[in-house]
Amino acid sequence: MEFRADRDDLAEAVAWAARTLPTRSPVPVLGGLLLEAGPQRLGISGFDFETAARIEIDVETGAGGRILVLGRRLLDICRVLPPGQVSCALEGTRFTVEAGGTRFGLSTLPKDEYPALPVRPEPCGSVDAAAFATAVAQVAVAAGRDDTLPVLTGVQLRLSGGEMTLSASDRYRYAVRTLAWSPEAPLDSVVEVLLPARRLHEIARSLARSGDVRIGLDPAGGGMIGFEGGPMRTAVRLMEGRLPRHGSLFSVADAAVAEVEREALAEAVRRVAVVAEVNSPVRLDFTGDGEGSVLLRAGYADDVASQRLPAALTGTAEISVAFNPAYLLDALNSFEEPRVRLELLGPGQRALLSGAGAGAETGDAYRHLLMSVKQLV
Repeated sequence: MEFRADRDDLAEAVAWAARTLPTRSPVPVLGGLLLEAGPQRLGISGFDFETAARIEIDVETGAGGRILVLGRRLLDICRVLPPGQVSCALEGTRFTVEAGGTRFGLSTLPKDEYPALPVRPEPCGSVDAAAFATAVAQVAVAAGRDDTLPVLTGVQLRLSGGEMTLSASDRYRYAVRTLAWSPEAPLDSVVEVLLPARRLHEIARSLARSGDVRIGLDPAGGGMIGFEGGPMRTAVRLMEGRLPRHGSLFSVADAAVAEVEREALAEAVRRVAVVAEVNSPVRLDFTGDGEGSVLLRAGYADDVASQRLPAALTGTAEISVAFNPAYLLDALNSFEEPRVRLELLGPGQRALLSGAGAGAETGDAYRHLLMSVKQLV
């Protein structure tokens, strides 16, 4: 094997493929990246049994071949290489990397022990890459972190007609985002799959600038879903199970409705929560008298903080609710609109957040449900 590549192209490709490498693994070869040089192209692949990634870049190929090298070691080398062309070659069992008078040697791993990469599912439709990345980021904040409840650590993806719905919940909050997607052919039925939230977030973010993301599903009902954007391809193993249905949860009839500037509310929550003890809530007292306002309060005894903000309230003269400040901040920061709408049922009940006011082009496309705290501070 022998090839020449631009340093920046090689470093970016290695960094992208290395995202799949496990931090620790009892199987040493899983720490490797598979390099496959063909006619004027270099393919770089990584696989950890849960996620497979492959990217191709243009190179000047002197001799084709296929080798396995330590991925993170190669990434560290690429990061410190001087700018310009990089010459790579296999010399016996050593892989050499040379640029600008700097030369590195890397031992190779036994490629015959590397597991076979999964077959890429054929694409069945596409979605705008930037919109997809935004949608995944919005719902992923509500996914659980407790591995003893694996279903709640996932993001559920639902495809129906020309609509894609993403949702996640950790029991205390539930985020749902809908967006348009373009199927290549009509689906025989509604598709619902569950993916690891952290993996999906990383994939969507890395493909955000690729124009469109093509999504592939195994027609035989296999356990992988594929994503393609530009020269990047990745496949993720699906999780078992389904999230609970959210339709009835998001029905908040007869709720009081408050609207407030989103960034101002987030900053106020962050400020007053400084005095709150761990797991202590922040209280929000909404009033509709006069101009309308919301008073935020946190803390106990002499260690207290408060701040009042303008707010509009309809459906009642006043209402008080309290939230876990971290959950409330996650929800507020996941919106893009300048104003947020809160549909409130009262203490210990559901509160539905959605975008409102100028800039809320998506309407109810993204909604975030929070459970309020029963005991007000």
